[in-house]
Amino acid sequence: MTVTIVDAARPVTGGVDTHLDLNVAAALDGIGGLLGVAEYPATSAGHRELRGWLSGFGLVARVGVEGTGFYGAARPDRRPRGPQPRHRRRRPPWRR
Repeated sequence: MTVTIVDAARPVTGGVDTHLDLNVAAALDGIGGLLGVAEYPATSAGHRELRGWLSGFGLVARVGVEGTGFYGAARPDRRPRGPQPRHRRRRPPWRR
């Protein structure tokens, strides 16, 4: 009997924490296992590099962006159009 292992496309979930000068990204597999973490400059070129890095792990199913109140406000709109669902969550109002 011969067993063949097929490298099936696996869905990848990305998470991005935005900062003034850089964005920190994490890639997770379908069961939440960490595939990698990387930092990219918070520039247009850095955003393209981040997307390329993330898609290198497989089909990107969704991306969550933390800190969209200021630094990351434009990130969901800068993602290329594609099969990823777009879910926006409003941050709760700040209470003192």
